[in-house]
Amino acid sequence: MRTGSGVVFLLATGVMTACVPVMAADLDSQIAAFFSQHYANSTVQVKTQVITPQEQWPVCVDPQISLPANGRAWGRLSLSVRCAEVRRFVQTEVQVTGNYWVAAHSIHSGSALALADLQQKTGRLDTLPVRVVLNAKQALGAVSLRNINPGQPLTFTMIRRAWVIRAGQNVQVLAQGSGFNASSSGKAMNNAAAEDNVRVRMASGQIVNGVASEDGSIRLML
Repeated sequence: MRTGSGVVFLLATGVMTACVPVMAADLDSQIAAFFSQHYANSTVQVKTQVITPQEQWPVCVDPQISLPANGRAWGRLSLSVRCAEVRRFVQTEVQVTGNYWVAAHSIHSGSALALADLQQKTGRLDTLPVRVVLNAKQALGAVSLRNINPGQPLTFTMIRRAWVIRAGQNVQVLAQGSGFNASSSGKAMNNAAAEDNVRVRMASGQIVNGVASEDGSIRLML
């Protein structure tokens, strides 16, 4: 029996789609390459280990690898691996190390969070509570919903963030691409705090996805 592992150090930017073909010598390195691309928009470090025995692996040069339907991208995962008409689910342990934020001191319920209330730590993200805060901007100005102990990882279930956009609001949509900038207007389809994802219905009826800025505009990256 062979156990696969791959270590990828990631410093680039960009996020891959949920299912892309990869080329590698074997499934170990193919899965490592898949997660290298998936986390290419961050500075985290990723280590993958295939748990499923090698004799149960599908075999092909160009497999289609997909994340679970729930979108989880770390921890113990069941990856869909398709080779032509053969589809197998491959158990894989994905360890992700990166930065996250904890309470710098005791925070009382009802407190508005400032940068002095936060402290950055580095560790295994896959072992932390669900929805841990990875970006300090997403916590600044939010109100604590409970008492938080010093050193406790901050999660989005502990805080209430201020909306910068509300559903039904008219918003400016800014599109940026290689060598061009454009702006238009539309109507937000969901509430959003700064750096949240927002769906916008444009005047044409087209629905686009963007990211909320602190000033209430929507950023599209093309």
